[in-house]
Amino acid sequence: MIGTAETLGTIWEIPVHLGEQIRPVILEMDPLKATGRKRVDPRRMVDGIAFRMRSGCQWNRLSKELGDDRTIHRTFQALSRHFSSAGWSWGVLDRLWAVRVEE
Repeated sequence: MIGTAETLGTIWEIPVHLGEQIRPVILEMDPLKATGRKRVDPRRMVDGIAFRMRSGCQWNRLSKELGDDRTIHRTFQALSRHFSSAGWSWGVLDRLWAVRVEE
């Protein structure tokens, strides 16, 4: 219909149900430490990473509403180490994609 604007949802927010499915994959790849700060919600970190990758903005220009830019960047680095790690048969993205396809 001409003149009718349809609002699309954001493409960097992971749906809640998918967030629950990817949480175990992320925690397996980057397990909780016995000590230290409380872990930030993995879904929120993936949202921040997706926004950064989609927008192309600098890490330090991420909106505070997405979370702390340094924490998001550290999470990205931790997950990136597993993309080509010889110890894993699949990288994080492959495993997250498999979870999504299985749904």
